[in-house]
Amino acid sequence: MEPTAIFLLALLWDFLLGEPPAKLHPVVWFGSIAGFLDRRCKRRGPVLDFLAGAFTTLIVVAFALVLSTVPFYLPFPLNYALAVYLLKSSFAVRSLYKHVARTVTEDIEEKRKAVSMIVSRDTSTLDGAHLNSAAIESLAENLNDSVVAPLFYFLLFGLPGALVYRAVNTLDAMLGYRNERYEFFGKFPARVDDVLNFIPARLTVLLYLPLGGRKVFGHYLLARFKLNSDKPISAMSAVLDVWLEKPGLYRFPGRTPKNEDIKRALKVYLIVVGEWVAIVLILLMLEVVPCLSP
Repeated sequence: MEPTAIFLLALLWDFLLGEPPAKLHPVVWFGSIAGFLDRRCKRRGPVLDFLAGAFTTLIVVAFALVLSTVPFYLPFPLNYALAVYLLKSSFAVRSLYKHVARTVTEDIEEKRKAVSMIVSRDTSTLDGAHLNSAAIESLAENLNDSVVAPLFYFLLFGLPGALVYRAVNTLDAMLGYRNERYEFFGKFPARVDDVLNFIPARLTVLLYLPLGGRKVFGHYLLARFKLNSDKPISAMSAVLDVWLEKPGLYRFPGRTPKNEDIKRALKVYLIVVGEWVAIVLILLMLEVVPCLSP
């Protein structure tokens, strides 16, 4: 199968139709498998919990791999149709934009509700500035997780790479918490996600350089709070010249983020996505990526 055609059709699907129905969404399937195993794995101590989490990760990754090979054994045009569907499910340009755009409101309660849909932190006590910050942070972090990284692994390993990345990232989002239940059970998927995001997170920062130059680099040097996720956030902070903060964890300098800055962040998001799409398309057309056929 031709990877350039599959990518363009998947991109067109995303822009015109957005996300598939939840019941038919491979990412939802990954989460369902993980949730099923999570509920049935009793916590028995650090070592056994870690092994159970690793087993859960391997099961979901194996499912993603098998799913990604199905198009290779279907006749034309079913092979293309399924490959486009699966690749589209690994990234989310339009959906991310729409979720963050809903946070652009002067109604503080509506903003809290909208922000709570895209971040894991408790929004009930956040003021307007910190709600604006949380929305922009989520956009910056998920630009990597939902756009740059899955397409990076598509470039390297074709459809299996994109789906395996999405499976691991989903597991990290579900299980990668530092609490009593997931401290050890979620450690393996969290560390695998760290490894997979190491290069994409820094690649995402590079995509901001045309918009912020030295300031992006300067903020990047301040991003020493987390291994990966703070890197794209630092770049967005630099370009917008606003502070972005998760209280108690990190803070990047700038002026107070306002409602209008979320709109500006969405424009920056579209520019960076455009840069990345152009790069992916050029690399695919130059045939410097693996063939999608077995």
